[in-house]
Amino acid sequence: MVKKSICRKSARLFFFGVTLWTALSQVAIAAEPRIVNIYNFIRNSDFRLKDSEKILFDCTRQQIDLLKQYKLPATWALQYDALINPLYPELLKTQLGTNDEIAAWWEIPEPLAKKAGIPWRGEHEWDPVANVGFSPGYTPDQRRKLVDVYMADFKAIFGRYPKTVGSWFIDEVTLEYMAEKYGVIASGNCKDQIGTDFYTLWGGYWNQAYYPSKLNAYMPAQTRAGQINIPIFRMLGSDPIYQHGTTPGLISLEPVYHNGGGGMPQWVDWFLDSLVNQPSLAFAYTQAGQENSFGWDAMRKGLEYQIPLLAKLSNAGEIRVETLEQSGQWFREKFPVTPATSVVALDDWKGEKRKTVWYDSRYYRLNILWEKNGFFIRDIHCFDEDLVSPTHETPLKATSLTYETLPIVDWAMWSDSGRREAGMFPFIISKEGEKSPIQLKKDPVVKELNATDLSIVQPMKSGGSLSIICAENAITISAKDEQGKALRCVWDIIGGRTFQAMIHDVSGNELTYRHSGVSYKLKLAAGSCRRIEGGDIRLIPDREGKLVLTFDTGSINPVTQDGNSAFSRK
Repeated sequence: MVKKSICRKSARLFFFGVTLWTALSQVAIAAEPRIVNIYNFIRNSDFRLKDSEKILFDCTRQQIDLLKQYKLPATWALQYDALINPLYPELLKTQLGTNDEIAAWWEIPEPLAKKAGIPWRGEHEWDPVANVGFSPGYTPDQRRKLVDVYMADFKAIFGRYPKTVGSWFIDEVTLEYMAEKYGVIASGNCKDQIGTDFYTLWGGYWNQAYYPSKLNAYMPAQTRAGQINIPIFRMLGSDPIYQHGTTPGLISLEPVYHNGGGGMPQWVDWFLDSLVNQPSLAFAYTQAGQENSFGWDAMRKGLEYQIPLLAKLSNAGEIRVETLEQSGQWFREKFPVTPATSVVALDDWKGEKRKTVWYDSRYYRLNILWEKNGFFIRDIHCFDEDLVSPTHETPLKATSLTYETLPIVDWAMWSDSGRREAGMFPFIISKEGEKSPIQLKKDPVVKELNATDLSIVQPMKSGGSLSIICAENAITISAKDEQGKALRCVWDIIGGRTFQAMIHDVSGNELTYRHSGVSYKLKLAAGSCRRIEGGDIRLIPDREGKLVLTFDTGSINPVTQDGNSAFSRK
């Protein structure tokens, strides 16, 4: 009887503990949800594949069958050529669950252009070159006409307009028109990359989602008045350590990639563990799924590993698997302007001891990388909603696509794919004026201070620690010894000739850059800056050992535009 009583009491305590843990977990997740969109976009044909229509349709059917097994919702986004093929609407109407979403994929195939009365310039019915297959390749009036044709046919088939529209890139004229006339509430665009498929998106809000500027769909807006009220979710689930700039290969959650990426179970486990367990501020996010152009054989193994795992995490309450429409509606209700978020990875799936922290707000993004027993700031880009996209009113002429923001630190563009040193590096200056690099004692501690601020504290081998606090419009850096006294920690911005050519002026607490047709300033609210030997820049803390980098609107100044300018001024 005693044993039974103890067992029953233990069981009750165990049940209470599990219940409490589950409740607390759900509260945490409700406050900072971990969101996964399974997003499968659908083309009707692909000139790169023999018998492509059959292969692509079979792929979509297999994707539906797999997701039905695990009762997971997904977004199915139709390109126009698939929309008007009766097989796809019939498949989606009869096979999808009630929680699935039917959406639009915004690449421009020949049938859509012709129906809109626009001459077709492509070599194939679907042509991925940037000025043919994407909306910036058309005049603003043509963009709106393309939208009208697609929406009319979508409504004729499904009885309503789509709530979300995705693409590798959609311009701001198209997005705002879709929102105002047709009630589109969310979008998705490509991950940050340089040169992949001739598409470059570099320096933007790195992950999660942002409200774009009315003048530039790639540029996060700083104000409600300056934003389009369509959150754009960053697609494909990038590796936060290795998918950076011109990194060889593609390392993302796409299940077709096996050397790191969504087709490699070890990588998937690592990626989702970071998604669930690391600080994210407002929310964590990734996009799973795959375009049907790869075919079922290429993605099957990866998806058959990912989907059961996502179902398990969803059933355990660790993630929310939902449609892009659901995520977009939640985002719009929760955030009046773009929130601050973070992506943190404190271990390395390659076993090479690298770590990284990304921080994003509506004012800037920052990335820190740990490697080779040291660490440095790999990336800072700032945002300005008043910069007008080069294709805002003028059609894209080139077959490649490039959109960017304003670099402060840019390892990807300055290092020549890692061949040269580039970044923002910390050094301790002794009383004798000697410079020595920071040596690490143990792993960094990354914590959320509040809803918007992220703290990164790095213990130093010499004693004491270095602190970086990311707030929405400022970065505060300081170093202290074991007694809590300020250390003189300077930061050198190094980037060779590329960086030095951008520096227009260095004076006191301001560093003026020129890039892509505009000038802009990095302002120091605490500390100062000066040129050092070789032409690079040193940032020097104030007497209290503090360095504060500020980012706000109004720091951008126009310069004379030329034919190569990426921006114009509002």
